Amino acid sequence: MTQMHQDFPYEQRRVDHIHEEIKQKELKIAAKTSHLKQDVIELRKTFWDDVTVNLDEPDDVIETEASIKQQAELLTQKETIHGSLAKELRTLNRLKDNPYFGRIDFTEDGEEKESIYIGIASLMDSAEDNFLIYDWRAPISSLYYDYALGSASYQTLDGDVSGEISLKRQFIIRNGVIKAMFDTGLTIGDQLLQEALGNNASTTMKSIVATIQKEQNKIIRNEKSKLLVVQGVAGSGKTSAALQRIAYLMYRYRKQLNPENVMLFSPNPLFSSYIRNVLPELGEENVRQTTFYYFVEEKTGEEFSIESPFTQMEYMLTNKGTTDGQIRMQGIAYKSSLAFKEVIDNYVACLYISGVCFKPVVFRNQVIISNEAIANYFYSLDSSVSLFNRMELVANWLLKELALIQKREVSKDWVEEKIELLDKEAYAKAYYKAQKQAAGSVVDEEMILRKAVVSKMFARIKKRIKQYAFVDVPKTFAQLFKHQEQQKDLPTEWNDIAAQTIKNIQSNILGWEDAAPYAYFKGKLLGDMADRSVRYLVIDEAQDFSAFQFAYIKELFPHTRMTLLGDVNQAIYNPISKQNPLLLDEKNDVERITLTKSYRPTKQLVQFTRHFAPGKDVIEPFEREGNKPKLVDVKEENQLVEVLINEVQELFQKGYETIALVTKSIQESKQLYKTLKGKIDCILVDEETYTFTKGILIIPVYLAKGIEFDAVVIPDATNKHYTKEDQILFYTACTRAMHELSIMVTGEPTAFIKETPKNTYQMTEI
Repeated sequence: MTQMHQDFPYEQRRVDHIHEEIKQKELKIAAKTSHLKQDVIELRKTFWDDVTVNLDEPDDVIETEASIKQQAELLTQKETIHGSLAKELRTLNRLKDNPYFGRIDFTEDGEEKESIYIGIASLMDSAEDNFLIYDWRAPISSLYYDYALGSASYQTLDGDVSGEISLKRQFIIRNGVIKAMFDTGLTIGDQLLQEALGNNASTTMKSIVATIQKEQNKIIRNEKSKLLVVQGVAGSGKTSAALQRIAYLMYRYRKQLNPENVMLFSPNPLFSSYIRNVLPELGEENVRQTTFYYFVEEKTGEEFSIESPFTQMEYMLTNKGTTDGQIRMQGIAYKSSLAFKEVIDNYVACLYISGVCFKPVVFRNQVIISNEAIANYFYSLDSSVSLFNRMELVANWLLKELALIQKREVSKDWVEEKIELLDKEAYAKAYYKAQKQAAGSVVDEEMILRKAVVSKMFARIKKRIKQYAFVDVPKTFAQLFKHQEQQKDLPTEWNDIAAQTIKNIQSNILGWEDAAPYAYFKGKLLGDMADRSVRYLVIDEAQDFSAFQFAYIKELFPHTRMTLLGDVNQAIYNPISKQNPLLLDEKNDVERITLTKSYRPTKQLVQFTRHFAPGKDVIEPFEREGNKPKLVDVKEENQLVEVLINEVQELFQKGYETIALVTKSIQESKQLYKTLKGKIDCILVDEETYTFTKGILIIPVYLAKGIEFDAVVIPDATNKHYTKEDQILFYTACTRAMHELSIMVTGEPTAFIKETPKNTYQMTEI
């Protein structure tokens, strides 16, 4: 027990000392901040008083610019210092209640023993000579995560440092008081993990720096691999490790990296909300974060309404038995493959000779440059020039043609009618322009007005031409599906797949399976510059990216270091195949890390779910005890709602704060919500839900991915509802639970339960 530990008084005195040091630092910084704030406010007020403004002569203009620049630089400097001090205050505030979580006593070869205390940020003593606390990301802190007692080493910029660890101690400190303290020979003691994992689920993901495991630390501190692939079983902490990895990289390369250089693809907006606090908790700004859906939507432009991956999933779940559904599912499988990317590449190669569709340039409802004329000019250019370079040449040609047409339009009668509709402001602008141009000569004010009117009307057309709006990308893309004779090894239902696709394109709709192919095609046609600003890209739930989507990402970020994280057992959108990004056989600059231990759920939950995990990976439970999953067999279907409500209320009485009723589809979620509304206080989570809240949540499994709940209830686990094809969905639903899992059936249970040993769950008949 902590109270019996002989070093407890010493360690508490040290925490008290740290607390006092922090208070003194806060007082000093607060005084500086207050003084600086007043300086900034005063400088903003008197900015122009201290600037010499004289625009009479060229030399005076230069002097004025220099004066403004000098004053602006002074203001920026003070604002930067003020921001830096404010950030330091926030760090001290975070350290005050929980200054550190670990201690190691390390004796470097040939040196004296040093006690190293590790927390979420560094803290120096008042003389700024010695570290009272080391940041968990500092090189020396890796000893805490990677080694037990005995010989150990860590890497620095100057090389390896070797020595010996003689003590490893872990703390649980709350509000400046040591609540628990244990010495261990292990990497991270089970006691600390038990304390962290035994709590209720939160509405936001928490930092795991105090409980990082050795295999997670390997992910976090990896700096060499161009492509790091992490296959982690459900609850293995892969997402947490990825976020700590971003924090580590921001710390390690602070002078080279800023938040704009790091991008994170998360599975959905709800998940983005769930993880939004992790980096700020660690003292880092949130990096660029988006979903692949929003990313592709921006690439495709405004020409189409794009189906979301969730809507596609819903379609697949509810249209399995229909002819259209079967055709589309074949199309989804093929369009997700690298074979389809090759088809597009071959088609693009053909467009160098012929086939690109163009739109005419229209002015006042009349064609002024026909699409045929544009096509003729395009294909008159050297065929060795790339498509997108030719587009630039066509745009320049069109702008020159427009300039000639614009001149002719100035003298036409319609312009006079437009002039009569001008407001006073437009007249005034024309008058002042005339005066400026006159310089003692006579100027035709009407002609100036005419030019102004025509110029304004042509400006919009010119802007559209610079955006390559003269290219009919959708029509050109649709032609791909009309020339089957040019394609090889197409699926047997290709004609039907093509017909479905063309119909959607003509309706300005892109199915999710067509979104990335269209964006890729558009980039090949019009040009899509590789993004060199992103130096690190992290893709979470990477198992749900198709081979096509991942290939597209690699083309857009050719020089970017990537981290892929996921679990092939949860490949809801992209069933396990050799083309899954987590399984692609890439040998160059690729490092693979497999996480087999599941920390989130209790031992009993893992022992139950691993029997129907779709993949073949070993899944090891963490030794945290809990109740076995409960299988509730409701004999009378009309009693199901009452039993469900009782089950939820029982879980609430146990103190659980987030209880998820995980359904197979949004259609099922909506029906269940309609049934339970008014009987219990519940929240329907759908695609438009951007914030994760506590309570009773009704949520489809594909939105619950990556999120943990105190308890999960599966309302319908019958064999007719979860068929053999739904193994991944059922496994994912069950593995969302941290502490309790209740499964309802009103008939024959799904085959996955029947294949599971009966001693891994408890059966209740009602």
